[in-house]
Order: sequence, then C-alpha cells, then structure tokens
Amino acid sequence: MDLIFKNELALVPDLRHRLRQLRWFRTTFRNSARAITARYGIRFDIDEKKLTRIFLDWVEIVNAQKSYAQLDRADFIVYAAGLALKELIKQAPVQAAEAPSPNASTPAHPAPEIVRFWPEGFVYTNFCVCSIAVLFEQEFGEAPALDACADDLRTWWSYKENTAEMPSYAVAYLDRFLGAEPNWLAPDLPEERSAMQRALKASPRPEAIGRD
Repeated sequence: MDLIFKNELALVPDLRHRLRQLRWFRTTFRNSARAITARYGIRFDIDEKKLTRIFLDWVEIVNAQKSYAQLDRADFIVYAAGLALKELIKQAPVQAAEAPSPNASTPAHPAPEIVRFWPEGFVYTNFCVCSIAVLFEQEFGEAPALDACADDLRTWWSYKENTAEMPSYAVAYLDRFLGAEPNWLAPDLPEERSAMQRALKASPRPEAIGRD
C-alpha cells in the first residue's frame, strides 16, 4: 500500500491533537482523498454531514477508552485509528464517482488492483494508515512497517466482505496490515488486545485502568 498522503500529513505539527479537532479531521481526510485522486485518477464524492458524524462518534468512543493509552501508547494509537476506520466503513461517507471529471488531468499512476476493487475502502484505510505512520514518527521516531497482506487482493476481498457484515472487523484488519496479532473475537475491545493484555500483566496497578 503506497502511503500517498503521508509526506503531506507529516507537515502538520502535533498531529495527535489536530486530528481530534473537527476542522482538521475533515480537512486532512478530504486532502487524503484528493491525493489518491491525483495519483490514480479516481474521483470521490464526500458526504460532509456523514464525515462530521463519524468524527463525533469516533471522539466519543476514543474518550471512553483513553485510559488504555497509559498502558501502551503505541498500541492505543493503532487501536484509535482502527475505531476511526470502523466508523468510516460503517457510515460510508465516500462514494467513488462513476466517471472522472471532464477537467481531470491524466493520473500519475495506474490504480493497483486493490484500489480498483474497493476504492472507498482504500481511501478510508490509506487515511488511517498514513495517520498512524505520521503519529509514530512524531512520537516514537519511526513508522511501523506494513505487512505484505496490505497489498494482497485476496485479503482485501475478505476485508470488504467481513467489514460489511461486522464493521468492527476493521480494527482487526488494520492490526493485520500493520503486522500485529488481530483479535477476531472482540476486535474493538481494548482490553482484549494482545499488547494491552501484556501491558496489564506488567502494570503495577492494573485496577487503575478504566478510571479517569
């Protein structure tokens, strides 16, 4: 998966706090979709009302689980991005246009199979993966490596089918794309994540988790 928007997103200082502001979230998401359009020539229509609702729902869910960031900050970043991906897939604010704009320029690259197969899903996933990569670089100095399955069309077939039935699987697939161990039984529960369980066992005060 080519992280098309990563370099541009990296120019945003303190991305962690910016993404938790509605205006910045909407702007960066739109710019991410535009970057994909410029590269592959696929135009997208974005429902701004749905995008606003997704942001509000996502912030509410993340705030309810934010105490887990104390256990494993890196894993919580991935988990929070997975929750955003879940809401994007569930509420579907993006629709690929059937025909390119008459004024569209020639795309820079032919679209890969996974982009042609599920362009909307690619927009959602690429935005979340680029955000994770930049957040990791800003906070830890290095972005996580992508697993080979992120470019595997068969994986994307199952990704699309399974998230259509159960949007919370988006969290598990994002973990898989980043080479982590997914939890397929309860993918959106932070306490069931392998990294969080390891951190809980190592924490001197596990009973504090869940309290503000």
